[in-house]
Amino acid sequence: MTRLLVREGALVDGPRAIMRMNHENTGFDCPGCAWPDDTKGLHLDICESGIKHVTWEMTRKRVELEEELDVPLVRRGRTHEGLTPEGERIVVRAQRLLADRDALKDEAGALRTGLSGRARIGSVPTATGAVALLTGPFCVAHPLVTVEIVADLQSQDILRQLQNFEIDAGITYLHKGLSESFQAVPLYEERYVLLTDAADSLAHRTAASWAQASALPLCLLTEAMQGRRVLDELFAEAWARPSPRGETDSVATLFARVRTGRWASIVPHAWLHVFGVPHGMRAVPMVEPSGTVPVGLVTAAREPGSVMAGALTEVARHAGVAAALERLPGDPAPQ
Repeated sequence: MTRLLVREGALVDGPRAIMRMNHENTGFDCPGCAWPDDTKGLHLDICESGIKHVTWEMTRKRVELEEELDVPLVRRGRTHEGLTPEGERIVVRAQRLLADRDALKDEAGALRTGLSGRARIGSVPTATGAVALLTGPFCVAHPLVTVEIVADLQSQDILRQLQNFEIDAGITYLHKGLSESFQAVPLYEERYVLLTDAADSLAHRTAASWAQASALPLCLLTEAMQGRRVLDELFAEAWARPSPRGETDSVATLFARVRTGRWASIVPHAWLHVFGVPHGMRAVPMVEPSGTVPVGLVTAAREPGSVMAGALTEVARHAGVAAALERLPGDPAPQ
């Protein structure tokens, strides 16, 4: 929608017109389909086709915007060929304006009836086992909010989507070089266990080294994933190089492969909080080195900030995720 408004040069009047489309009293019928007015007063009663028709009616504004800025915003040929670099920059500005508008609306609504709407959270796959420990108390504190979780993102995807206002927060690895454009709340330290069949020679040891694990028929995460790159760095510290027999982008699939009795894997300890140690398997702590990686909640550092992101951050500071991950299914609750 934002790109369309920029393309037609309707950054200000476009959203204003769209908000009035198909409203009974002070609005107008959609020029694309003239859909009947909604008597119950929906806030938005629009479709992509309607937006195109409205902004086409406002084509003159596109020319005025380009004249005012004295730069071309659209690459023109016989057909629309995309945005110029200047147009791309304006898209970012427009997204920020719309995000600020949403933040203002959320803030006003929160003051009136409490926080409501949709919280969008992205997560790297290795951290999804811990997400519920954050969203659980968040939903208790804000019962009118619907939580949407995208659980298959890579670290760079999370940062990109935060910058593009596609998600409110992300759960990912925390790196020392994290840009000042983001702010982070540590949640827990990810550590690793060797997940293997109970009959394996390493199954009854108190710990397993990375060198020992490298000799096993391993199934690991794919090389494109940050979680796999962390494992490869730990293997390298031990001067070991694994030759995995299988790769996947799903931690749950790693558990399933080990269950067959033919494979072993190295998984984040946080996933034992979800599955426990399944029958017929053993989880052996990894040592030499005993590496850990910080995982936390990341949000965009901007002013004014998103009300939803602020609420998630506040819950993250007090959720006690690290302590909860030490308890496995079936363990007694703390007194």
